[in-house]
Amino acid sequence: MKVLRLSLQLHKWIGLVVGVQVLAWVAGGLIMTVLPIEKVRGEHHVADARPAPLDPSRLLSAADVARLAGVAPIDADLKSTPRGPVWVLKPASGEPVIRDAILGSALPPMDEEEVRTFARLAYKGDAHVVAVRLLAEAPQETGRTGALWRVDFDDLERTTFYLSPATAEVVTRRSGLWRFYDVFWRLHIMDLKTGENFNHPLIIAAAVLTLSIVVTGVILLWIRLARDLQQWRAAGRRTREARQPG
Repeated sequence: MKVLRLSLQLHKWIGLVVGVQVLAWVAGGLIMTVLPIEKVRGEHHVADARPAPLDPSRLLSAADVARLAGVAPIDADLKSTPRGPVWVLKPASGEPVIRDAILGSALPPMDEEEVRTFARLAYKGDAHVVAVRLLAEAPQETGRTGALWRVDFDDLERTTFYLSPATAEVVTRRSGLWRFYDVFWRLHIMDLKTGENFNHPLIIAAAVLTLSIVVTGVILLWIRLARDLQQWRAAGRRTREARQPG
């Protein structure tokens, strides 16, 4: 009986403590299984585009571009972008340096109309651009740093494209659906600040406490079933005795 009382108390109080989080885990798991991750990521709104072929005869070498830019890169990538071929020079520290692969110069700033055009070309669907803004610092939801162009569309999901100010590439996509999903993801991993850390002490402690609820629940179930079995056997024995002739 001591084990039963102890299990009951543990089960009740631990359940009270972690019950809300267990509800968040179940609700989050339901959302994650119901919503296709491709739709959450906005992949159905990405236009099919083939990069323009590069003509090596017209391009400067990475060494020449690095010299013109005054950069000592440890890595260099040649990319075909909506604004043409570029060299992405990565120094040992600091942000990558992007230069025109034909001229070797920095790409000129884009105006709002150019950004609107590039975003519409990258978008698949019939929605219209409703807002274009240059953000001095990338929002947390992008997982990026530095400036970005934000372009909003008027589709059902309220899709947002974030474009590189230098190359006009869509660096990431967000939407109302993504933000809804993100709320449940943050609740699921118990990281409301960044939504990235799922190994922190709080979620580990919650998992341990939830496991203890399961264990005490199994103990309670076992004790209850054993007691019910004894009562069932005792009732059967009394019935058989009552039927025997006196």
